[in-house]
Amino acid sequence: MVAIVDYGLGNLASLRNLFDRLKLESSISSDREIIQKAKYIILPGVGHFAHGMKNLGELGLIETLNEEVLQKKKPTLGICLGMQLMTRGSEEGQCEGLGWFNADTKRFKFDAKQSRLRVPHVGFNNVDGDDKIFSRNSSNPYFYFTHSYCVQSDSPEEIAGETFHGVKFVSALRKENIWGTQFHPEKSHREGIALISEFLELKNAEN
Repeated sequence: MVAIVDYGLGNLASLRNLFDRLKLESSISSDREIIQKAKYIILPGVGHFAHGMKNLGELGLIETLNEEVLQKKKPTLGICLGMQLMTRGSEEGQCEGLGWFNADTKRFKFDAKQSRLRVPHVGFNNVDGDDKIFSRNSSNPYFYFTHSYCVQSDSPEEIAGETFHGVKFVSALRKENIWGTQFHPEKSHREGIALISEFLELKNAEN
C-alpha cells in the first residue's frame, strides 16, 4: 500500500488516480497509523514551504516520517514542494526543512538578460538524469513543472537529475531509500507513469 501524505497542500486526487491506473492500493491520509503500515510513502505538495512544515508539525507527522523514512528505510518519494521540504530549509518563509538532503531551496534568480524568463517555471521541461529511477524513461524525458523556488545541492552524489530554466537547478534528488522530484510525475503522462513504476520496484537502496 502507498501512503500519500495529506498535510493540506497538494494535488492528491491526481496521484491516487495514477496509482489506480497502476492497480496499486493507495491511501490519502494524515493518519500516522496508515503511514506506519504503508510499504511506500509519497510526500506531495504545492504551496508555501513554511506552511508545509507548519502543517506537518501540527499534525504530528515530522517524528512519524523521520521514523518511517530514516530509521525503517521505507521507499519514499517527495514531489514538488514535498521534495523541497526534504531539504535543510527554504528562502520561502526562512524556514527549516526536514533536512534529509544536503540541499537548500531558493527562489529563482536571473540576470538582466534573463529577466523575461517566467517565474513560476510552468510547463514541460527536460530532465538530465542517470539515476536508476529514470531507467524506464526515454533518453530525453520531459516532465511537468510548476514552481517558483528551486533546489541547490551541496552533495553531487545526491543529485539524481538536473534541469535548466535560466539557471541549472536540481530537479531530482536521491539518497538511499529517499527520492525527490521537483516535477510532477502524476501530470507527466507516459514519462511520469514510467518513473513511478520504477520507483515501486525500488524496494531498498541496494536494489
